[in-house]
Order: sequence, then structure tokens, then C-alpha cells
Amino acid sequence: VQLQASGGGLVQAGGSLRLSCAASGKIFSIDTMSWHRQAPGKQRELVAVITSGGSTNHADSVKGRFTISRDNAKNTVYLQTNSLKPEDTAVYYCNADRIRAMEGLFFGSWGQGTQVTVSS
Repeated sequence: VQLQASGGGLVQAGGSLRLSCAASGKIFSIDTMSWHRQAPGKQRELVAVITSGGSTNHADSVKGRFTISRDNAKNTVYLQTNSLKPEDTAVYYCNADRIRAMEGLFFGSWGQGTQVTVSS
């Protein structure tokens, strides 16, 4: 089972990006999924989280600008980022807290990260 993140890039301030993170493998279900980010020289921080039932929570720094969503049929979580600011520049990582798959039970799986760079 692997998580593959995509959708990052270089964008001007005020722009938008849609990040995706797809889980591969023979998956039965995925519990809570989340997005985190890590800027150079800073600790990784939680950006947004979504439960299997669709309940969401967003960090105060991104509320009103970012939206987390998921498609359980595609085993994919998304992060729509709008009104981007230079301080949003970071590597964005997806996480799945528990994956039930044919291969077994996986806890705390991380994607490889996708770079988001916002120019001023």
C-alpha cells in the first residue's frame, strides 16, 4: 500500500492549486486522512483532516482558503488551496491513519510529499 501525492507547483500569490493523494493497492477502507506541510527550517504542521464519514477540520491559518475533501471510491484525498500566500510555501504531505487492505492493516502511512511554492 502506497500514498502518492501530486498537484504541487509554482503559483503566484492569490492563485490556486488542487493537491491530490491517492492510495494504491487492494484497499478495503481508509480511516482518517489528513494533509500536513513542512516549510524549510520549520516543523511539520497539520493543515487539514477529514474522517471517513466526511467530517473536516482545518488549521486556523488556512480556514476559508483551503478545503479538504475525499473520494472513498477512489481512495483519494484532495486539498483545494485558494488565495495562496507566500507563507503557504512548503512541502505538502498526505497521511492516512489506518488503511485496511488485502495486504494487511497499515498505520500512519505518509505520501512522498509535493512541493508548493507561492511567489509574491
